[in-house]
Amino acid sequence: MDNSHSQFGGQSKIRWLIEKTSEDWVNLAISNPMEILLDHAHCERKAAGVALQLMFRYVSEPGLSAVLSPLAREELEHFERVLSILNSRGRKLEKLVSPPYGAILAKNIRKDEPRRMLDSFLVAGLIEARSHERMTLLSIHSPDLELRNLYSDLLKSEARHFGIYWRLADERFDRNTLTSRLEELAKVESDALVEMHQEPRMHS
Repeated sequence: MDNSHSQFGGQSKIRWLIEKTSEDWVNLAISNPMEILLDHAHCERKAAGVALQLMFRYVSEPGLSAVLSPLAREELEHFERVLSILNSRGRKLEKLVSPPYGAILAKNIRKDEPRRMLDSFLVAGLIEARSHERMTLLSIHSPDLELRNLYSDLLKSEARHFGIYWRLADERFDRNTLTSRLEELAKVESDALVEMHQEPRMHS
């Protein structure tokens, strides 16, 4: 993935990630493969939950469930695949202390509608974009062949997922409003990663 731009909706190029992931994160991640895998399982589970939450919050929104229901199913399929690898290596799903990343982004979702809907789509898209970038790095740098293959296999889906959230926003909001808010939230997203959480996490 181009770390600064992603292409959706014809020829428009939309800025998603302001800052690239640091080499320090890559080193921490490849030195702690099981912890990253465990956190990855939680990330897939949470991503499915976000899609379902939006479906239920906006149950009357035309076309939303038709898009988010299959997305949630696919996230759960990814969760099951990661969980299977964990189990094959003698680990089970267990609680982890979360880095502040997700909470910081959630705090910046505005409460009034329709701005809440817009922010929810964009935050979900930013998280998917960061996951795509980091899985790309793991697919290249992980010394574990099974994990390299896992992350490589999931890249196409991750790219499609953040594209889905962009399209959901683009279909419902003025482009200028959308891109302006995306720039603001992208800055929040990158700032949330400036001081790296020292425990190995997908979004530390």
